[in-house]
Amino acid sequence: MVSLETIISFAKRRGFIFPGSEIYGGFAGTYDFGPHGLALKKNIEQLWWRRFVELRDDMYGIDSAILMNPRVWEASGHTTTFNDPLVIDQKTQKRYRADHLLEEAGIDPTGMSIEQMSAALKEKDIQSPEGNPLSEVQQFNMMFKTSVGSVEGGEMPAYLRPETAQGMFVNFKNIIDSYHPKLPFGIAQIGRAFRNEIAPREFIFRVRELEIMELEYFLDEKMWEEQFAYWQKEMHAWFAELGFSDEDLKEVEVSAEERAHYSKRTLDFYFKYPGGFKEIGGLAYRTDFDLKNHEEASGSELKYLDQENNTKSTPHVLEPTFGLGRHVLAVLVKAYDTDSLGGEERVVLRLLPKLAPVKALVSPLLKNKPELVAKAQEVRARLQQVHPAIAWDDNGNIGKRYRRQDEIGTPFCITVDFDTLGESPELKDTVTLRHRDTGEQERLSIEEVATRLQEALR
Repeated sequence: MVSLETIISFAKRRGFIFPGSEIYGGFAGTYDFGPHGLALKKNIEQLWWRRFVELRDDMYGIDSAILMNPRVWEASGHTTTFNDPLVIDQKTQKRYRADHLLEEAGIDPTGMSIEQMSAALKEKDIQSPEGNPLSEVQQFNMMFKTSVGSVEGGEMPAYLRPETAQGMFVNFKNIIDSYHPKLPFGIAQIGRAFRNEIAPREFIFRVRELEIMELEYFLDEKMWEEQFAYWQKEMHAWFAELGFSDEDLKEVEVSAEERAHYSKRTLDFYFKYPGGFKEIGGLAYRTDFDLKNHEEASGSELKYLDQENNTKSTPHVLEPTFGLGRHVLAVLVKAYDTDSLGGEERVVLRLLPKLAPVKALVSPLLKNKPELVAKAQEVRARLQQVHPAIAWDDNGNIGKRYRRQDEIGTPFCITVDFDTLGESPELKDTVTLRHRDTGEQERLSIEEVATRLQEALR
């Protein structure tokens, strides 16, 4: 399997992902998506939105505010429970995750209390990465705290949201009042969340600013087990749509000790990243915890009215969650490959066409021949009617152009040559279509290429 270091280097070199604030030495836990990385991320987003929102009649999409009334986070339990175990290097004052240090020492911290972690660190004489003694383990709240207000001394404390879920819960009443949906139904959104990670690491896997694709599915309590099994299958179908195999994934049942405070059952989905299986998404049964807490804290009724029976109840909730950045990383890891083609070693990104940042490249065989350039521009304009992400490249020889496109995952390269112009009358208005994965080429009419591209993007 490709190493994480190779993916990091590749992602920067080919304009997928850059270190945040790089010209100032970077900023830990932050990354910027370049043109190809942004396109890949948007393709995943759009595919997810289409599958889970647009193609369903029981789903309502929203985009909630990042800043929320701080009482939201009190009601949700985040002000008291959204914590990580922190230790401090007593010499340098650097902060570290206690559970990470234990894992690196070969000790499984699962289910350990703060006191047990402290005892294990002392027993094994585990020190900081710099070799210095550590403080006692303490709880560290990961929410980013800020303030809002225009008067000095009169600011209201606020938090950057640590999850997108609460935006959907506080809009439950708005969806009910505006759309009158029948149970079961869902509210979905794709949005940013912020977590003050003590030790961000592993590239974009663990960061301080992340994006989540998530939905809250409201249902009658009696349905939760049946619907849990349904959404479990839906999540597997989603991963299959991304091209992941059964060997790429595994399910992990989260123990009662490890589950979030709101969950009665949680199933995590792990992807085989460099270094082993790690979480890419999850499915949680949140019961009626959130709606009941927000109803009590806000004074607003957050119940569902069954008009047939004229009864009110608080719906229970299932929550399928997908980490968008972790999806991008997983897709890159899965697609990255090296092989030999035509006697030359090459890097090739075997992306599904619907995920590829660039769908096809159009090139004139020679850039100093105006008639070839004009015809190639005409071909590109035709293919952009199928999809706008059709690239142009007339720099260097044709082989180098192919290699550049192979490396960013472009499925097809189309070359316009003198036969296209009618040098061979029987080949007039045909072009060479080259396939990324095999390097094979075929001669097709321009319309046949448009049809082939359309079929590949379905």
